[in-house]
Amino acid sequence: MATRARVRAPELVGKGGWLNTGDKDLSLADFRGKILILDFWTFCCINCLHVLDELRELEEKHRDTVVIVGVHSPKFVHEADHQAVVDAVARYEVHHPVLDDPELVTWKQYAVRAWPTLVVVDPEGYVVAQHAGEGHAHAIARLVEELEAEHAAKGTLRRGDGPYVAPEPVAGDLKFPGKAVRLPDGHYLVADSGHHSLVELAEDGETVVRRIGDGERGFTDGTAPRFSEPQGLALAPEGLGYDVVVADTVNHALRGVRLSDGSVTTLAGTGRQWWQGSPTSGPATGVDLSSPWDVAFFDGRVWIAMAGVHQLWAYDPADGTVAVAAGTTNEGLVDGPVAEAWFAQPSGLAVSADGGKLWVADSETSAVRWVSRETQSVHTAVGTGLFDFGHRDGAADQALLQHPLGVTVLPDGSVAIADTYNHALRRFDPATGEVSTLATDLREPSGAVLVDDDIVVVESARHRLTRLRLPEEAVRVDAVAHRTQRAATEVAPGTLRLDVVFQAPTGQKLDERYGPSTRLLVSSTPPELLVSGAGADSDLTRELVLSDQHTEGVLHVSAMAASCDDDPEIEYPACHVHQQDWGVPVKITPTGATRLPLVLAGLE
Repeated sequence: MATRARVRAPELVGKGGWLNTGDKDLSLADFRGKILILDFWTFCCINCLHVLDELRELEEKHRDTVVIVGVHSPKFVHEADHQAVVDAVARYEVHHPVLDDPELVTWKQYAVRAWPTLVVVDPEGYVVAQHAGEGHAHAIARLVEELEAEHAAKGTLRRGDGPYVAPEPVAGDLKFPGKAVRLPDGHYLVADSGHHSLVELAEDGETVVRRIGDGERGFTDGTAPRFSEPQGLALAPEGLGYDVVVADTVNHALRGVRLSDGSVTTLAGTGRQWWQGSPTSGPATGVDLSSPWDVAFFDGRVWIAMAGVHQLWAYDPADGTVAVAAGTTNEGLVDGPVAEAWFAQPSGLAVSADGGKLWVADSETSAVRWVSRETQSVHTAVGTGLFDFGHRDGAADQALLQHPLGVTVLPDGSVAIADTYNHALRRFDPATGEVSTLATDLREPSGAVLVDDDIVVVESARHRLTRLRLPEEAVRVDAVAHRTQRAATEVAPGTLRLDVVFQAPTGQKLDERYGPSTRLLVSSTPPELLVSGAGADSDLTRELVLSDQHTEGVLHVSAMAASCDDDPEIEYPACHVHQQDWGVPVKITPTGATRLPLVLAGLE
C-alpha cells in the first residue's frame, strides 16, 4: 500500500445529537478499531440521496468492519429542524448512525466544501481519504479491503457489530407519500414512496381500496410489481395501454400502470443511473435516467423532471423514445432557450389549462419556472438562485420560497405551490405577478390535487392527504428571508488558482486512449464576477481572474474524471466516473486566498 498522510480525524460534534443509536451519544473513540466512513449529507440534495444508495452494498458486505456515520449538514433552515432530520432518516431508510449537526460544526472541522462528501477514517483514527460527489463507491470499497488487510495484520482492526440501533417503524397506510392524482372515478392514486408502492384511496382520501406493489423495494413488472421510492404520477390519454405514468425515482425509470388489473410495464429507463457520457436519447428502455421526480403530459410527450441531472427530459409514447428536452446538467438558475437553460433539481410539473406552459418547481433554487411551448424557452416566475430562500409574499421578483416540490394549476390560471420546507401552500398569480400564502401548518407538502372548489394536499411528513377549501383571501404571514448558513470562502480579487484534486483509486489510472478523461467546467453568478477563466476544458487546474467590482458571488465548478483498471492483463478494463458540482459562495476581500482547492477524490 502507498504511504498515506497521517491526519488525525477531528471529533464528531453536533448540537442535534445522534440518531439510530438507541439514544446513545457517541464520540470518535467509540469507532476506534473500525473503518469509519463519514457521509456529509443534507436531505434536500439529490446527489446525497444517490450516495446513500451507492453505499448500501458496501455497508452490508463489510458490516463487521465498517461503520458509516451520516453527518447531516443542512443547507436550508428547515433542514436544521431536528424532527425534519428524524423524518428524513426514516424516509430514506438510513440504516446507520446519523449525527445531526445543524450548525455545521463538524462540517467546518473536516473542511468540507460540498454535499455530498465522504471521508474515510482508519481504525486508528486518522483521515486517509476524501471524496466529493458521486461515483466513488468502487474506490472506497477497494480502500476498505486494503485497510482491512493492513489493520488486521497490525492487530488494530476490531470486528463485530456497529452501534446502529433501528428506530421504531412508522405505522399507517401511507409512509412519506410523494404525489397523487385523482382518478376518473373520484378515487386517488398516491405514490406511497416510503412503502415502495402505489395506493388507491377512496373519495374520502383515507380508505385504502388497494395497493399496487407489495411494499418491498424492487424493480419488477407485471401483476406483482415492485417500485423503489416512486414520486410523480400523471394520468395518461386513452389508447396507450396504460392509465397512469409513474416516476419510479430510485429505480431511475418510468413505469406505466394499467388500472384494470394493476399491471405495470417499464416505459423508460434501465434501472441504472445516468452518468456523464451516457446516451441522452434513444429507445427509452435502453437509456439510463437519473432520479425522475415528476411527470406531466405536455406538447404530445411525457415530460420528466429529471432531478438527478438538473434537466427536463421527454418520453414520446408514439415511438417509445426518450431524449433531453431542456437543461444542460449544470446546476443553477439560468433562463433562455431550452438547450441553454440551467435547472437545480426540478421536482414538480404542471401544465397550464391552454397547454402552452409547463410549470416547474425547481427545488434547489427555491424557484418556480416555466417552459413556453411556443418559443421553446425557459423563464423564471419566482426565485433568484441557489442560496436565497425564505417565506416572503408580494411581488414575484422579491418573493421567497423554500425548496418547493410541487405545482398545481388552479382554475383561474394561477399556480398553487407546495412550498415544502416552509410547510405551506403558496400561490403565484401570473396576471398580477404576486405571490401569496394560501395555507400554513402543512408538514412538508409535496404535491396537491384539485377537487371541485377544494385542494387536496399531500402532507408527506404527516403521511396523509389533507383536504382544504381554497381560500378567497391569502393568509397573512410575517416575511422571513434566509441565505444558506454555509460560510463564504474569502478570496482575493485578481488571479485565483483553482485546483481540483483527483487521485485515481488504487489499481486504476486515468485512461487517455480515446482523448481526455477529465473535464472541468467553470462559471459564476453573477457572470461578471469572472473576468476570465469561465468555460470548459480538460485540465483540472485553471487560473481564474476575479473582478474587483464585486464583493460576493458564487463560483460554479463542475468536475468529472474517468478512471479505468490499470492492468494490461485485463482485456476489458472496468471504468468508473467520478463527478461533482460545487457551488462555492465567495466573498471578495483584499486579504482573501489566491488558491481554491476542491477535492474530488484523494487528500489535499
